[in-house]
Amino acid sequence: MTATNHELDVRQEIPARRHELIFSTYGALAPGESFVLVNDHDPKPLYYQFAAEHTGQFDWDYLEQGPEVWRVRIGRVTADRASPE
Repeated sequence: MTATNHELDVRQEIPARRHELIFSTYGALAPGESFVLVNDHDPKPLYYQFAAEHTGQFDWDYLEQGPEVWRVRIGRVTADRASPE
């Protein structure tokens, strides 16, 4: 997975806007690219949403796990790594 060095810090965003920003950022990635999500809580529910909507098409790697800041690298996998649905 190639990092794009893009960081998306949603800590100052209202909760209703956070997932919209995260999914639009993910949608703009080319296969093999990623971004780092910065959040003020564990985004585990977001992981489950990715798993349901993008099965086998994303990587999720915790870089920092609280208690104040969570950082997660989220990437779009390349076609040769994607799991069949």
